[in-house]
Amino acid sequence: MDEEFRFDVDVPVRYRDLDTLGHVNKAVYATYLEQARAAYVDRVLEADLTEGEMVLASVEIDFRRPVDAAVGSVRVACGVVSVGDSSFRMGYRVYGDDEKPAATAESVQVAWDGASSRPLPAAWRESLRAFEPGLS
Repeated sequence: MDEEFRFDVDVPVRYRDLDTLGHVNKAVYATYLEQARAAYVDRVLEADLTEGEMVLASVEIDFRRPVDAAVGSVRVACGVVSVGDSSFRMGYRVYGDDEKPAATAESVQVAWDGASSRPLPAAWRESLRAFEPGLS
């Protein structure tokens, strides 16, 4: 378990994820983050991303070291690091086969009503604060 984040998920590295050097292609990391985010939202918020209640507003990834095919899967640790009026920011660490992250990332998710942003539902705020005790 990551010291900073209380939630993690293992994501298999597929052959299609690899570049010509046998490393996970940089573009694929966004998919790994998405899979971790979907699992987090399902577990912590008990929300279904396919219902369109939130949208991804931004994602930023810093690559630190390559992950190769031999690893079999990556572990993505994540958590909510701040909450705004209509959005929340998540942090991520992607691990290959050692204790040092292969990548770090942040994303911003915005509550969505189908046409524009909306305030975060009170139930989401409560769930986030219950799961992430460091949130204010």
